[in-house]
Amino acid sequence: MDTPAPLIDPFFRTISYLRVSVTDRCDFRCVYCMSETMTFLPRKALLTLEELDRMCSAFVRLGVSKLRVTGGEPLVRRDIMTLFRAMTRHLDSGALKELTLTTNGSQLERFAGDLAAAGVRRVNVSLDTLDEAKFARITRRGRLPQVLRGIDAAQDAGLRVKINTVALKGINEDEVFDLQAWCAARDMDLTFIEVMPMGDLGREDRLNQYWSLKDLRTRLAGRFTLIDMAAHTGGPARYVQLRETGQKIGFITPLTHNFCESCNRVRLTCTGNLYMCLGQEDMADLRTPLRASADDSVLEGAIRAAIARKPKGHDFDYSRQKAGGQISRHMSHTGG
Repeated sequence: MDTPAPLIDPFFRTISYLRVSVTDRCDFRCVYCMSETMTFLPRKALLTLEELDRMCSAFVRLGVSKLRVTGGEPLVRRDIMTLFRAMTRHLDSGALKELTLTTNGSQLERFAGDLAAAGVRRVNVSLDTLDEAKFARITRRGRLPQVLRGIDAAQDAGLRVKINTVALKGINEDEVFDLQAWCAARDMDLTFIEVMPMGDLGREDRLNQYWSLKDLRTRLAGRFTLIDMAAHTGGPARYVQLRETGQKIGFITPLTHNFCESCNRVRLTCTGNLYMCLGQEDMADLRTPLRASADDSVLEGAIRAAIARKPKGHDFDYSRQKAGGQISRHMSHTGG
């Protein structure tokens, strides 16, 4: 059988990385991600697990070699392990090089062993503080000990854990070195992320939350020698190594350094909309062609047409003391 042509966008970037949201629901209500009183999609609006399997498999046929399952919180989706186990066949065939997920860690204690058995080797855990009171404030729910047990369970299952920390002005500025040391002691990489202007947060103010990673990096450089690394994982992070410890630290800086020139990823929502750029409103409806025909050639044609519209980059901007490039949808809907 002929190998399909790869997915190449108008700027000659090969699309090999799909982030697929399986739910917009979450058991936390993080202050930078969603409002406290969220209205979630009715369950009937979501793609079924069988449809998600078919959708992901189409992307794998077209050259996607890395698949990240996201949400919301992906592990709160009922029977979610059905999808992970289904994707194992693509790992076994070699078509899929990596199957992974981003999680808040709340359900990891329950699922870590099953994820490892399905072929997951790495997980990203979102964790913004080691302080229990601050954790409750950020998530509006609490349960930090449960998350920490989940991280332990993931490591016990042999999963490589990376911690993702959103830099929040006035909230976790004083924890940079605590987080760095905690991750180093557990042999976990750490990536800091700038707040992105996505969704209406109610009473929360983006500009009050925003802490430039230029400042955070300067603080680290005051204590450690930072060595820029060429390491690239197919994501937007840029990495440094701390010479004194050997630890790898990542920075995701959509505001202070546009990372779009090497973008190789697209995002599929739990309702079947494909966003070619996280920071743009343009999307392609893939649910309709998926359901219109049992012949995947219709779906594959829709995917190719969408990739042909992928923009050069996003428009996020805080430089004029307002959240420029504001996106109306919440991060939990698009997928983290």
